[in-house]
Amino acid sequence: MSAGPVLRLRRAARLIVLDAHGRALMFRYDVPGRPPFWVTAGGECEPGESFEDAARRELFEETGFTADPGPQIAQMTPEFITVQGEPVQADERFFLVRVAEARIDTSRHTATEQAMMTQHRWFTREELAHWPEAVFPANIIAMIEQEQHP
Repeated sequence: MSAGPVLRLRRAARLIVLDAHGRALMFRYDVPGRPPFWVTAGGECEPGESFEDAARRELFEETGFTADPGPQIAQMTPEFITVQGEPVQADERFFLVRVAEARIDTSRHTATEQAMMTQHRWFTREELAHWPEAVFPANIIAMIEQEQHP
């Protein structure tokens, strides 16, 4: 039995951004040929970039917020197909950031993000638990609650 092809390791920083009301910021992706899904802010690390530096950069690029991402709160290593169609082995590190206001600035989104990140909204935990479209990470509620009651 042969193993499948070796997937590229995709290092990424993901940010669970909570507003003053404890709502989580999520972005909706509409990728041709796939059902819509919602994800946290964040993205791939640049070559040589630490997860913490990538978290800081991605937070600013995707939301306009400047904040210290603080310590990592979780790590996941899913295999998935990127929005560009590349199968990857991910090493995703999660950070939780609290912000005072809910207004975000999407003017720094890349062309891919502008084309595929069609919406953003602040979700209550109740909304996340019952949302009809896929939400990633699937255990985001547990991740938030773990940080509120460590």
